Amino acid sequence: MNRAQWGWIALAVIVAALVIAPFVLPAYRTTFLLFMFMYVTLASSWNIVSGYTGYVSFGHASFFGIGAYTAALLILRAGAHWLPASLAGAALAVVFALPLGFILLRLRGPYFAISMLGLSAALEMIALSWTPLTRGGAGLNLPPHQSAIEMYFAMGLAMTAVIILSRKIITSKFGLRLVALREDEIAAESLGINTTAHKVAAFAISAFFPALVGGFYAWYLSYIDPNSVFRPILSVGMVIMTMFGGIGTVLGPIIGAVFLNVISEIFWVQLPELHQAAFGGLIVLVILVMPGGVIRLLKDRGILPANWRT
Repeated sequence: MNRAQWGWIALAVIVAALVIAPFVLPAYRTTFLLFMFMYVTLASSWNIVSGYTGYVSFGHASFFGIGAYTAALLILRAGAHWLPASLAGAALAVVFALPLGFILLRLRGPYFAISMLGLSAALEMIALSWTPLTRGGAGLNLPPHQSAIEMYFAMGLAMTAVIILSRKIITSKFGLRLVALREDEIAAESLGINTTAHKVAAFAISAFFPALVGGFYAWYLSYIDPNSVFRPILSVGMVIMTMFGGIGTVLGPIIGAVFLNVISEIFWVQLPELHQAAFGGLIVLVILVMPGGVIRLLKDRGILPANWRT
């Protein structure tokens, strides 16, 4: 069998193992996998706009928070089921992202990144101040869930959807135009590409999945507050995971999210008092040694083709 066939077999084995996992693993391990699915989803979503267009966002936690609060409020105030409530939060994030992207994506380079960071901070302040709706810093308490298994599969399906969509985008004409825009926006415009429409579309798509898993997160934890869902470290984590694996590729965010979450868990168990410092030092070291991420390293060693984009 050739390499591609072995790859499909390995993928089938991994999928089968993940489907069986929540029925045989302890609850702690199931929860770990559940959150790893969430981080893969977040990193892959961020990659759709920042990896494919080159517009680096430091505020994608904004959409996560919008989804979490929308779902929580619908569950508490309207008695909605957690799944349609989460989908409603994702739809609201897209509606919010369309005009926002049209305005902010006129900025380039660090100005766009800073504006997104400011957006996340502004939404956190709104959530803290709008106490009649959000209860401010006291947060929102949701009904406790009965089992982690349904949320495990919900997170897994969200992860699968964003990975499939990412591959569809990067292998489509739309994706090629986004890459052209990333490489030289002025040249892309001169070729007749509507760069504004493409950037806004990628931005809106990338907003959907963080909001969706934000709703799942709120229901699973049964509690949210502004600091937990709008925190900047969540946005920074998306950046780090994607850069570690390989920005602008489908496989990169998956590798980065899985590896860094596993290493973080190991450090937390082995070095409970120093795990954050050790983990941060490892990230700095890896970025210095592998500035192009794991995908670039595999390309340089001939394990992956030089033109690998998926």
